[in-house]
Amino acid sequence: MRYWVSAHIVSDFYQGLVPASIPFFVLERDYSYAAASGLALAATLGSSLPQPILGILVDRRPLLWLAPAGLLAAGAGAGLAGLAPGYALVWTLLLLSGVGVAAFHPAAGRDARRAAGGSAGAMSLFAAGGSIGFFLAPALVTPAFVAWGVGATALFIPPAVLMAFVLWRHQQRRTVATETAAGVPGPDRWPPFLLLTAVAVIRSVAGIGIITFLALYWIVELGATPFLGGVALTAFLVGGVLGTLAGGRIADRIGMLPTIRIGCAAAIPALVLLRLVPDPGLGLVVAVLAGATVNLPFAVLVKLGQDYLPARPGTAAGVTLGLAVSAGGLFVPLLGALADRHGPQAVLTVVCVVPLGALLAALFLPRP
Repeated sequence: MRYWVSAHIVSDFYQGLVPASIPFFVLERDYSYAAASGLALAATLGSSLPQPILGILVDRRPLLWLAPAGLLAAGAGAGLAGLAPGYALVWTLLLLSGVGVAAFHPAAGRDARRAAGGSAGAMSLFAAGGSIGFFLAPALVTPAFVAWGVGATALFIPPAVLMAFVLWRHQQRRTVATETAAGVPGPDRWPPFLLLTAVAVIRSVAGIGIITFLALYWIVELGATPFLGGVALTAFLVGGVLGTLAGGRIADRIGMLPTIRIGCAAAIPALVLLRLVPDPGLGLVVAVLAGATVNLPFAVLVKLGQDYLPARPGTAAGVTLGLAVSAGGLFVPLLGALADRHGPQAVLTVVCVVPLGALLAALFLPRP
């Protein structure tokens, strides 16, 4: 399990690097909000479109090389993007990074389920690895960007190379016999799974909207420095780690469905507080709370999705960990256009009501 948690941290570090770099692309290269949102869209398209096919493949074949190769592509694409001279090349490299993330998640989710057994709390460790990677990205890259500009992305290529090598060695030690489908006998229930996917996508819209525009909101509307804007994003992601871990523990005690509904309901007032807080310092505490509530259902959605599709754990993980999360990013250009017209505060206002849709859909989820 420790290999997959560590690899998930590294993989999603590069997903977190993209929104952390967007304010610096705006400030350093004079990109519009819509153009900057297009960079987030590139990473989203790369990580979402291949997911269904890759999920099917890892449920049928071992593909021991897929997760390490995905780590390499994710790190190389995101790391070289800051050095690229033109917008088109930056966009293409972030698309490549997203494809790498898409290659990693289905195989990792399949093997993490095997290691976690039936525990939502254990699965939350794996899911929290991704949240930790998101958290580490702004915490580490923001000081580097402040000091050396957006080209400092190249400094963060080595972790992908090292983790890909470690993961490949781990995969080599596994026998082909252990790489058969990790599914538990039982019927796949596609209607509940599709409804759960809708919950995950709606939750993702709120999370990615905050991740993409929170730092800009802190800088433009609250008058914070770019460094403090990065700290605000880090605070939201710290809350995301805490919420992911807490969600798994809570689900083991009271059940997965109540945990998902509690998280969706609690996110609404937390996001309203985040939008209304007038002081950037006090807002850091609120950002942690908002991150925790938005991410409380995350690991539970992954576990529940695999319970709905017990014979296809790779497909379920690819959708809930990758496709659903990335699909939320498809709405980022719309939010960017809204920010260009009315400022980033308008985005935070709209995001406040998004979890209501996830809550309504979650009310119809059946027991696994």
